[in-house]
Amino acid sequence: MAQVTITVSKNGPFRIDDPNGVIQMVDADGNPYDLTGKMVFSLCRCGASANRPFCDGSHKIAFQSPDTAIKIG
Repeated sequence: MAQVTITVSKNGPFRIDDPNGVIQMVDADGNPYDLTGKMVFSLCRCGASANRPFCDGSHKIAFQSPDTAIKIG
């Protein structure tokens, strides 16, 4: 079974690669999002998407993030 990968895009969304279609995502009230057939999707980090929590490309306005992986431990 291939593993799920979450990629932090520079100045962009979180890209979720779910080759097995096993991720379940729920809202704050526990209601599930319909991810049927979505093996790859992106989650908004900038807050500008009209389709939140999913990215619609609005981050191109001027969103900048300094995120890089840090070694823990």
